[in-house]
Amino acid sequence: MDQLTIREKVGANYILLELSGAVNAYTISEFQEKVYSYIPDSNVVIDMAQVIQLDSSGIGVVIAGHNDGEKFGTKLFIMNPSDAARHSLERTGFLDTFNIIHSVTEVADAS
Repeated sequence: MDQLTIREKVGANYILLELSGAVNAYTISEFQEKVYSYIPDSNVVIDMAQVIQLDSSGIGVVIAGHNDGEKFGTKLFIMNPSDAARHSLERTGFLDTFNIIHSVTEVADAS
């Protein structure tokens, strides 16, 4: 069965969610809950370096988080997407829409 581990870290102006594993319909609930609860009040950085799968349900959470951030005046960032995650995001046609970063230090520059 697929697994997703989420580690949280709090930064100066962001919440970092470090994902490890598969982000899909079977594992999405905790990820979705965290993104939706944090984005109204804080920038959210999603570290996808250890993501082995990102399906349409995971992409849906990323898109919704991005859109909610625009509504609330916060931002959702994708940090270091793995090859699997980047490929899935590219297939949406919206890759350039997302805030892709390589380090959390870029959050301060973008806020």
